[in-house]
Amino acid sequence: MTPAGTSGGSNDGGGSFNAFFEGWLVRHEHYLEELLSVQQRQESQEHDLKDLISRVLSHYQQYFEEKSRLAQRDVFLVFSPTWFTSFESASLWISGFKPGFALRLVFDSVQDLSQDQSERLRRLMEETRLEERVLNDELARVQESLAAPPLLEMVRKRARRVNEGGVEEAAALATLRKALEEVVAGADLLRMNTTLKVAEILKPEQNVRFLTAATQLFLELRNLGLQQVGKRKE
Repeated sequence: MTPAGTSGGSNDGGGSFNAFFEGWLVRHEHYLEELLSVQQRQESQEHDLKDLISRVLSHYQQYFEEKSRLAQRDVFLVFSPTWFTSFESASLWISGFKPGFALRLVFDSVQDLSQDQSERLRRLMEETRLEERVLNDELARVQESLAAPPLLEMVRKRARRVNEGGVEEAAALATLRKALEEVVAGADLLRMNTTLKVAEILKPEQNVRFLTAATQLFLELRNLGLQQVGKRKE
């Protein structure tokens, strides 16, 4: 992905995902414009808001589905994404945003929560934290069970290890791939399910504010990452 100062990898499927991500980002910006526009209107029909919310959630779902296909081809690339800047990558948790962060964003962006909504969101936050810990433990077990070097080091050296290693090394990497695919799938499922549960708790107008904040934050992180890339090139 040249604009981000990163390098793609057509051999492992990274090039095709980079191309998808470029188009997804363009649509992401368009959705932000639509979310901001609907909030500026004096009155918006509830069915129009629900339609927009559904389309934005489907937009995020499309990203997870495409990433899932990439993970099945090369899960190591998902842990070392070429489509993100180093700044964006530093904020990732198991190849994406931490689900609990979405809940904190709700409390920051939606100020008119009812007591019932607040209680339901806090229960969801606790449930999400527990599931995050389970996934963290699972990822740690994957690394420990293989007595492997740190995950990112394994990612960097995977090509050389496959080429120079023997059958035992190839089998170990195959086992690692399968285990990591399951962890990534679990993390993405938790991310999407948490977002959908939040959407069920919030009213349409509140959902629009939440999704606007999430969409803006994603683009702000990206712009900051691109700025850092630009400074390094100066």
